[in-house]
Amino acid sequence: MADEMLSIEVAYARPDEQRIVELEVAAGTTVKQAIEQSGITKHFPEIDVATSKVGIWGKLAKPDTALQAGDRVEIYRPLIADPKEARKKRAAQGKVMKKGARQLNTGASGEDK
Repeated sequence: MADEMLSIEVAYARPDEQRIVELEVAAGTTVKQAIEQSGITKHFPEIDVATSKVGIWGKLAKPDTALQAGDRVEIYRPLIADPKEARKKRAAQGKVMKKGARQLNTGASGEDK
């Protein structure tokens, strides 16, 4: 079983460029080891393996998580803005979210007008 190889992917995306690296790794390889083996940090030097949040198929994972066949390791960029703060700012400016938002105009009876 020590010779078993797993097919996995390592993915990273910036607004202007995305890359998915397919590779074969030994069974027992961790998320961190797969990132290092993929060479993706040579193409995206801003990736700091020690501090970047990582996940497997969209779910946060620890760097020492062992991979399984078919896993896609994802390296997440830091958020530019805190989503809660952005919502508060929009609310303070009186902006309504476009998708699924509905503004009600209620009168004294509390019914829609």
